[in-house]
Amino acid sequence: MSAFALAQRLRAGETVYAAWCSLASPIVAETIAREGFSAVVLDIQHGLWDTASVIAGIGALAHAGSTPVVRVPLNDFAFVSRALDFGAEAIIAPMINSAADARQFAGVAKYPPLGERSWGPQRAMALQGKTAAVDYLRGANDGTLTLAMIETPAALANVEAIAATPGIDALFIGPYDLSTALSGGKAQDVQAPEVERAIDRIGAAAKKACKISGIYCRDAERALAMAKRGFRFITVGSDQGFLRDGAAAQWQALKG
Repeated sequence: MSAFALAQRLRAGETVYAAWCSLASPIVAETIAREGFSAVVLDIQHGLWDTASVIAGIGALAHAGSTPVVRVPLNDFAFVSRALDFGAEAIIAPMINSAADARQFAGVAKYPPLGERSWGPQRAMALQGKTAAVDYLRGANDGTLTLAMIETPAALANVEAIAATPGIDALFIGPYDLSTALSGGKAQDVQAPEVERAIDRIGAAAKKACKISGIYCRDAERALAMAKRGFRFITVGSDQGFLRDGAAAQWQALKG
């Protein structure tokens, strides 16, 4: 894995498809990465990952040549800098509902002058093959990405201010929470008209602020459609879904 490869590709305007892993298995994450995913998200918020497994998972992804991304737990800003120190090169933070939330997120993820991230990236430096602190420091603020999740009506109302916050690199849409919220808890239709309008508004806010736009997609078909709409960091499916689909296909074949 080249240092800060994900940030370089996204800032160059490339579209990056990433995998999503919840099962807390480093070998599963590595196996998925080796199929071609150049970035993999380790989901602590709703997944089974703990600190030890995340450290192992980040190492496994680096070994596979894939960029480790971590979704931290809700309001656990302390874990943002820890995950970066472990070697994550992008952080997805859930429920960023205001500019104040965005500033707090950026503050723990970025070194001065953008933020107040404390120094201690020994593992991250080792994974990048760096021994001089300044070599990591000079590239970290541009190279480690902050993705603010937009998934509530409050976040949607404040999306332009969130996008404009210094130190926020990307807006990332959580379509299932967003659709649940916009329907008043009655549905999870990620293609409902009000959700589609919200997706377009979030993408436009990112573009206006010259920030990266990202979204979670349930499958490749949806991911390709989102790429055509201008989204650049797109996560596809999940490890549990891949496992379930593969098992179901084999079972159906056996049943004839």
